[in-house]
Amino acid sequence: MNNLVSIIIPHYNNETILLNCLKSIYESTYKNFEIIVVDNASIDNSIKNAKSLYPNINIVKSESNLGYAGGCNLGSKEANGEFLFFLNNDTVIESSCIELLINKINSNKNISSVQPKILNLKNKKYFDYAGASGGFIDYLVFPFTRGRIFNTIEEDKKQYDDSKKIFWASGAGFLTKKNIFKKLSGFDEKFFAHMEEIDYHWKSYLAGYCVWVEPKSILYHLGGGTLDMQSAQKTYLNHRNSLILLLSNYSFSKSILYFIIRLPLEFISSIKDLITFKPIHCLNHYRALIWILTNFYIIIKRRKEIKKYKVQSNAYLMREKLILNYSIVLKYFLAKKGRYSKL
Repeated sequence: MNNLVSIIIPHYNNETILLNCLKSIYESTYKNFEIIVVDNASIDNSIKNAKSLYPNINIVKSESNLGYAGGCNLGSKEANGEFLFFLNNDTVIESSCIELLINKINSNKNISSVQPKILNLKNKKYFDYAGASGGFIDYLVFPFTRGRIFNTIEEDKKQYDDSKKIFWASGAGFLTKKNIFKKLSGFDEKFFAHMEEIDYHWKSYLAGYCVWVEPKSILYHLGGGTLDMQSAQKTYLNHRNSLILLLSNYSFSKSILYFIIRLPLEFISSIKDLITFKPIHCLNHYRALIWILTNFYIIIKRRKEIKKYKVQSNAYLMREKLILNYSIVLKYFLAKKGRYSKL
């Protein structure tokens, strides 16, 4: 099937990465696509120069930086395709990437999203931190992937080349069905950036759909092209957004129980940042907690929205090992299980 694919790229500054991304798309074996670049209020000439080189791209301008979530949502409103391919601006795709993703998503009407295998652009022998060969979480909502657990990143030796169900597909690049994206109200813009794709795919599962990885399809990701990997803001967003998920998507009693269990881990993580001379990162753990406590009405609203389309239970997701029923933190730091294959 030659479905139209709307490729949506949120962008904020950095001309080089955007042009490299666009070049790889135009070299794709799959030709039935449109490109929508969402300009998140860039202040350089990257958008102007990209449009000059690739006049067919559609530029959607935002007056402010909407982040990944808001930028993708804005771009999706302009999309004409049956499928949406959300793509970071600091990515490069192999020529067969889109074609293989389309073949996979068309193989099962219940699939909402498909992720390619994501390798690091600087060292293509290794998986990329963001996504690797498919994402999972533990019951306390600590994410990990096939190929990366916390800061341990594996070399790609084809050990995770099987196509299988995963819990979440990486926002660095994944294909999804537009009708499902609209049904689930897209990305939650309160996340701004980080973990909004986990939220979307968790909602997909609760609504009765599933998510897959197709490792034959390959994408390379630079990482930190817009927000530096060592940014304290990244620490804040990751921890805040993870807690939003924990308190939104479980039953009320389990949300409270898991939140209480997780608090000591937040404290330990903040102390680790402090003793490794990252005091701003340390403070951002508590900034995240303060946001949760002062914005609990947002959690309540999210819980009501999710209940509207929930047809599948988290117990099922745990039985399927899409959500681990044990702590990945303890497995990694105490049991020294640094590889997905060792879990």
